[in-house]
Amino acid sequence: MGICWGSPSNNQTPSTTGNFSTSGNFSTSGGISQTTGNTYSGGSNISGNSLFSAASGSVEAYSGGLILPTPNLRIFSFLELKTATRNFRVDTVLGEGGFGKVYKGWLEEKVTSKNGSGSVVAIKKLDSESMQGFDEWQSEVHFLGRLSHPNLVKLLGYCWEDNELLLVYEFMQKGSLENHLFGRGSAAQPLPWDIRLKILIGAAQGLAFLHTSEKQVIYRDFKASNILLDGCYNAKLSDFGLAKLGPSASKSHITTRVMGTSGYAAPEYVATGHLYVKSDVYGFGVVLVEMLTGLKAIDPNRPSGKLNLVDWIKPCLSERRKLKHVMDSQLEGKYPSKAALQIAQLALKCIEPEQKMRPSMKEVVDTLEHLVASNEKPKEPRVHPRNQAHHPRGLQQPLHHRSPLHPRHNENQSYQLPPPTR
Repeated sequence: MGICWGSPSNNQTPSTTGNFSTSGNFSTSGGISQTTGNTYSGGSNISGNSLFSAASGSVEAYSGGLILPTPNLRIFSFLELKTATRNFRVDTVLGEGGFGKVYKGWLEEKVTSKNGSGSVVAIKKLDSESMQGFDEWQSEVHFLGRLSHPNLVKLLGYCWEDNELLLVYEFMQKGSLENHLFGRGSAAQPLPWDIRLKILIGAAQGLAFLHTSEKQVIYRDFKASNILLDGCYNAKLSDFGLAKLGPSASKSHITTRVMGTSGYAAPEYVATGHLYVKSDVYGFGVVLVEMLTGLKAIDPNRPSGKLNLVDWIKPCLSERRKLKHVMDSQLEGKYPSKAALQIAQLALKCIEPEQKMRPSMKEVVDTLEHLVASNEKPKEPRVHPRNQAHHPRGLQQPLHHRSPLHPRHNENQSYQLPPPTR
């Protein structure tokens, strides 16, 4: 992912005390105490420069979510997680990415039960050779450990023992949106129109929560592989390894090293390193286009001139007739054409070259919810089946999953983007 590497002390164990480095991703006061207890302590001194302001030490509620003054996480021992994954057996691997492997695990309840009660979790284990490691692990703890919202994946806890760094998440049964849009195999079920709208609204609500919190959070890596789905297709944002705090009230942006995923990163960010809250809105617009077309943001298998989805499809988003020819063939024509055009027009606003012209995520949520409220039913297709052959889906690359349940493959991971041209 291109994040600078930082390493904990080789002698660090849960029974000793260590400090997290701030590394520019957030500001904290004091160190982080690691004890043999089962909760995470961020220290008692929460200053105004802390990750989130915690007035009077209270919990802030906003838009169905919570911002905790300190992370509320369970500290797992390495032995617990080793047992949960049956010694990290190969058949428990959910995926592998630049961070390392992600395993499916079973955590037994501490209370003795004849029924063997427990819970399924996803366990992400840092590869000791990973170049994106400690900073991303640390960012996940500090952001997801303090943020609680129905549309954010729950980080349950972590392990920091000797050189072992692991994160434990809730398990998301349906995997990633990327898997359903572009994947293969039995798990990659086509998404009907109503489910696509549900997923878009959930993801938009999660992003709106981040943007409207007291201390704005810029997600910085919004894409289909980071949208995970539970058993009811509720969408939750995952992977906060690149998240940054937004600018202060006196500034419009922050300046940072250009990181992200090609095809989703906003043009102003790629060109200048200036990161705005609305840089996330651009990424959301790209996902809107992917959802409409069933095509990847970047696909080298497409013909010349069609590598970048937004550049290619943008002229088709403003007119119903043109849009019809690029809609996802997996929908089989079963979608309301008026609503599809409205989403296409929303996508155009989100991918505006000038960030000031993009809507806020709150406006995006309102627009999508209005579409659902209008209750326009999907129509049966009128297109002859042979016309589906003209859909531009083309050849698809094998899917490379992304963390925390489906981590990206090294060939398709977030990375440091090229420096801006002068």
